[in-house]
Amino acid sequence: MDIEIKKSIKPVKYINALDFLEKRLINVDLNNEKNLIWLLEHEDVYTGGTSYSENEILDKSINLVKTNRGGKITYHGPGQIICYFVIDLKNRKKDIRKFITLIEKTIIESLFEFNISTFSDSKNVGIWINDNNKIKKVAAIGVRVSKWIAYHGFAINVNNDLNKYKSIIPCGIIDKDVTNLKKIKDQNYTKLNDVIINNFLKNLDA
Repeated sequence: MDIEIKKSIKPVKYINALDFLEKRLINVDLNNEKNLIWLLEHEDVYTGGTSYSENEILDKSINLVKTNRGGKITYHGPGQIICYFVIDLKNRKKDIRKFITLIEKTIIESLFEFNISTFSDSKNVGIWINDNNKIKKVAAIGVRVSKWIAYHGFAINVNNDLNKYKSIIPCGIIDKDVTNLKKIKDQNYTKLNDVIINNFLKNLDA
């Protein structure tokens, strides 16, 4: 599979990223452009997926960007790795659940390289960690499939401001907290971007 790897150094506005993904989706469908894996960071933004509900907004003063990805409300901002993709599933098995599992596997394997053991949960989409007997979320996943092309992506909390989650019910889950990698294990995560890309490509080729 021919895939463009794109890395943005400066923070990218959420709406600009969304616009870029939508255009790439059209061009991938027309075979005019390559599939895409794009790593970036967002400025502060709250986004609502297709199944969010208004009562999940605890602070009514926040600005919410409604999006067509799957899932509920989440927060993006500095200190968080965003991995967007546009991957054509037409020449692969047309199996959305299998693709989500591939994403989960990519995140779990990548964090394991930093000696952090995480897991997926069939009831709650995302990647979780057992932190002193409390289950906490460390990565969010939101995928949409159009014309058998999967796009949007996932976000891994590295060193982001966890207080921002107090304004919402993250992903609609009340009984579990959100954490980040620095709180779990204070180490250097600068190579995590490359580790994610390598594991993602490996799993796509498997």
